[in-house]
Amino acid sequence: MQTSNKYIEFKKQRELGDILSDSFAFIRNEFKPFFRTIIKIVGPYILVMLISMGFYMYTIGDIFNLGMVGNTPDSLYSPIIMMLAIAALMFSSIAAYVLAQGTVLHYIKSYINNQGSTNFDEIRQGVYGSFWSLIGLGILVGLSVFIGALFCLIPGIYLAVPLSISFAILVFLKKDAMESYQYSFTLIKENWWITFATLFVVYIIVAIASYAFSLPSAIYMWIKMGVFSGEMDAENFNVFNDPIYLFLNIVSTLVQFLMNIIFLVATSMIFFNLNEKKNFTGTFERIENLGKSSEE
Repeated sequence: MQTSNKYIEFKKQRELGDILSDSFAFIRNEFKPFFRTIIKIVGPYILVMLISMGFYMYTIGDIFNLGMVGNTPDSLYSPIIMMLAIAALMFSSIAAYVLAQGTVLHYIKSYINNQGSTNFDEIRQGVYGSFWSLIGLGILVGLSVFIGALFCLIPGIYLAVPLSISFAILVFLKKDAMESYQYSFTLIKENWWITFATLFVVYIIVAIASYAFSLPSAIYMWIKMGVFSGEMDAENFNVFNDPIYLFLNIVSTLVQFLMNIIFLVATSMIFFNLNEKKNFTGTFERIENLGKSSEE
């Protein structure tokens, strides 16, 4: 059992600024137990994802070598290996992101249920218990946003805003994938614009921070290709087989993955804000607790 000294109430209404400040406050207060839980549950899958990404980039490098230099006897490239690399990266990424999302949501759920304390076994059981439901909901959300974006970008954005909280609905309200999908539109009704503004601000913060950590690999690539020196050489265009470039990209991917956690915490805050406006769940609970306290 892990305990926090500063309890942050999730079940209350918040303005945009409060959602942002409380999201960062929660991560700051719970930093060690929060990320320790994520590493314990998601760590092995993150490691497999990063290894798969490195292998995928290396096979991409072999394609460059084959295209610019000609067939090389020591090349590992083959269509089968390429397909295996893509499949490994795709499945490991899906598993890592779904488990990370489940871990964040169930950590917050345990935090709320235990008034600032968290139970690792409870979190782990909840994450693995909701894994396939989160996968199914992710497919529904992904297809909906993709189809909406195909017709025009605006429908895709319109759908993405309510559906972003559907995962929180699945975990916190214990609904199935389809019910969570449908209820997200009910919950966000009349609050679409403020939700969009909040998500947009959080996205900008996360994107800028992620971009900052991706700069070293981009700068190294430019140096390797001779962009700064003005001595560009076609043989140096392939940096995918370069160990330093691979390492910098893997570190950048890891940081971007962890930065996404900020977005997940913020969507949880948004869910509770919308749920409180519609259902007053937290208000009724506080009134009930006051009644119990007065009786005692």
